This record gives sequence, C-alpha cells and structure tokens, in this order.
Amino acid sequence: MTELGFQLYSARNFPPLSEVLKKLSQAGYTHVEGYGAIYASMDEAALKALRADLDAAGLTMPTGHFGLDLLEKQPEQALAIARTLGMEAIYCPYLLPDQRPADAAGWFAFGQRLQEAGKRYQDAGYVFGWHNHDFEFRTLEDGSTPQEQIFAGGPDLAWEADIAWVVRGKADPFAWIESYGKRIRAVHVKDIAAPGENADEDGWADVGHGTVPWKELMAALRKTSARHFVVEHDNPNDIDRLITRSLAAFETY
Repeated sequence: MTELGFQLYSARNFPPLSEVLKKLSQAGYTHVEGYGAIYASMDEAALKALRADLDAAGLTMPTGHFGLDLLEKQPEQALAIARTLGMEAIYCPYLLPDQRPADAAGWFAFGQRLQEAGKRYQDAGYVFGWHNHDFEFRTLEDGSTPQEQIFAGGPDLAWEADIAWVVRGKADPFAWIESYGKRIRAVHVKDIAAPGENADEDGWADVGHGTVPWKELMAALRKTSARHFVVEHDNPNDIDRLITRSLAAFETY
C-alpha cells in the first residue's frame, strides 16, 4: 500500500504544530512535508527541536518546500534545514505574479535558473525540483505552456506534481503524467469541490470528497517515478476532518 504524507501548510491555521504532528501520527500518516514559513528562519536549536517533535510523533519529513530566494541566496541554510530534518527532496514551490515571465523565452530562462540553483543540492545528494500551481498551464503566445518551458530549460529538474492545480489550470493530468512521468518524484494529493460548493474553503475539498478522479490517477501515478504522496488542502476549516477523511479515502486507491 502506498503511504500518504501531509503538507503542513494545510495546518498553518491550526497551531500548535506539535499537536498537529501527534494527530497525524495517531491517524496513520507516516510522513509530512515542510514549507518555508516553518523553518526558513530557524536557528540550529529550533531545527533540532522540530526534528525532536517529528521523532516523538514517529514521523519523517522526506520532502520540503523552499522559497527561491532562500535556495539561491542562503544555500548553506537550506542545506542545514534539509540535513537536520532528514529530507531527501527539495522543491521550489512558487513564483510570485510580479516575477512571472510573459513569454516562452522567459519561462525557458526560468527553467535554466532553477536548473542552476538546483545543482548544489543535487550534488549534495538531494532530489531537486519544481512544484506547480495552475499558472504554468496557461497557453503562451507560441502555443507552449510555462510548464513545458520550465522543463525544457531545466532538463534535470524533478517534478512534484500538484494534480489538482493541473486540473484548475484546465490541463489534462493524465496527459501530463504520460508525458512527464519520469520527472515525477512526488505528488500533491488534493481535491476540488463540485462547482458552487465549499466556497469558504476556496473551492477545495478533502481527498475523495471532490471531483478529481483519484482512483484512476493513482493507477497512472504508480507507473511513474513518484516516491512521495502528500495530501494537501489550501484552506480547510476543519483540520481533524481533513486528516481523517483524506487518509480513509486514499487507502481505497
């Protein structure tokens, strides 16, 4: 059975983190994914305390999100975070709207930039890659997409595929899995509510309680290089419900 992790960003509005870790462990999760706001400014003692909380809960943190600024300007801090928390893979998760290129050449250059930033982490033994949202799937003037250009500019980049964002970007996730399955090393498992539902949760849903065909997607994803599957909900209003219902649904896939 494929084990499911949990992106801690989903629990940012439900502190303290130490209690969330206990809930995840008790529910049956085996690992979590970190994100920059948790650890970017932590000193060595704080990082070790976080690692102790993970160990106490019986959880690992094999993957983590790191902002591009930290990755490029503070690589030693990023590596210290990854080492202390026991990570295997580092993913750059986002590019602010005012920093996004306007054309194919710009996105190709951004892929090159990620490729260059990733070298030091790959040389240190980590998987390094990009985590998508929806904007990467909007067609550019030349007919290509930013996601294609990022991968063309960064041939060694891994992909943490956020499937629900692919769907929100009006792209076919099965086609992308087929074309780039060798790049996929991690997957965000999240769901989209039916039209008009869950407006207070930004239209997202617990896994298995939305419109994303996860059973069929998991069959396709198991044929890829994906090693980590991570549940995420960008704005849940009930963390206990999210934790339990998502895991219960995933276990049927």
